[in-house]
Amino acid sequence: MDSVNLRDLVYRLYARRVEGRLDHTQVPKHIGVILDGNRRWAKASGSSPEAGHKAGASKIQELLGWCAESEVEVVTLWMLSTDNLDRPEKELVPLLGIIEDAVRALAADGRWRVHHVGTMDLLPARTQAVLKEAEQATHDHTGILINVAVGYGGRQEIADAVRSLLLEHAQKGTSFEELAEIVDVEHISEHLYTRGQPDPDLVIRTSGEQRLSGFMLWQSAHSEYYFCEVFWPAFRKVDFLRALRDYAARHRRYGS
Repeated sequence: MDSVNLRDLVYRLYARRVEGRLDHTQVPKHIGVILDGNRRWAKASGSSPEAGHKAGASKIQELLGWCAESEVEVVTLWMLSTDNLDRPEKELVPLLGIIEDAVRALAADGRWRVHHVGTMDLLPARTQAVLKEAEQATHDHTGILINVAVGYGGRQEIADAVRSLLLEHAQKGTSFEELAEIVDVEHISEHLYTRGQPDPDLVIRTSGEQRLSGFMLWQSAHSEYYFCEVFWPAFRKVDFLRALRDYAARHRRYGS
């Protein structure tokens, strides 16, 4: 047996061991994932940024398969931030094309429900059309709800929620004084991109960065965080299982 096959065997045995020891009563229902490190993975492997983004996109279906096996109900994938929209056109245009292909693949899978979270108006018309078509095509699917965060920023989401709340009450004829008397956390939550969904129990970020960068600022107030050293295209099932194990251990320790 050569070293590659031996390493693969050891990895599979270790992954099986981690999975066997998971507390399946403590599985998060909603997982948010910051898909970080595509470009650094590409640089480390001598590839182009576009190749890195394609490798990252191909990893998404694997992740969702692991989530389905673990009975996760909602997954939010941060695929493109509002800041990313300021990247040079020669990088942004191919990246948007890769994202569009990934969203089409999610819709064509037949299992997932696709929901866009983010500011649609900031995106090119073609990207908007792909997102809307995916939502419509998967509306009646019963599998995992996939929030595709494209053109997403946490502060922008809160600003949009407040704006939506103000417009709603303006149409009702509510005065600012009356609104100030009644507005609370729940009123704002009802206008978020993820309204009606459970908040994320677990947020995973790849690439070793230990910050949220504005991801689900409002919803992640009580989330557990798991920071993984590997770049997103190199994320493995054992990394996912370790995140679940870490989450379960914290819940046993602190309660939920």
